[in-house]
Amino acid sequence: MVEQARATRDANHVPAEITLHQGSRVLELSYANGSTVRLPCEFLRVYSPSAEVRGHGPGQEVLQRGKRDVGVRAVEPVGNYAVRLVFTDGHDSGIFSWDYLHAIGRDQDALWRQYLQRLEREGGSRDPEAAVKPHQHTVRFYKPS
Repeated sequence: MVEQARATRDANHVPAEITLHQGSRVLELSYANGSTVRLPCEFLRVYSPSAEVRGHGPGQEVLQRGKRDVGVRAVEPVGNYAVRLVFTDGHDSGIFSWDYLHAIGRDQDALWRQYLQRLEREGGSRDPEAAVKPHQHTVRFYKPS
């Protein structure tokens, strides 16, 4: 799903400043060359580089549903090469390298279109209440007399 977001290692991909706009739920990356990239928290959540989202190999990606209202609670540095984002839905296992953030920022429009198309194909929704599928059956382990 993130094929277009392949990155090359480049010192120019290191942001000079990172600003979390919690009201608008946007992470803003400002670079030394004056460019700025604004990444919505929902976009970051659905493209988290974690195994929970990407799987452990090609074709194992897990479609993220119901993430429209997700925000970022914290941005934590990881060495000098990445940040760990702590999302308001509890997800916190993705390590976002500078190269990865640069690549998904560069390819944001195409990646977002791919995500929306996949949601539509698979009957998913960005809305939290619609993302929870009703139980297909009930299993009883105990029935009081």
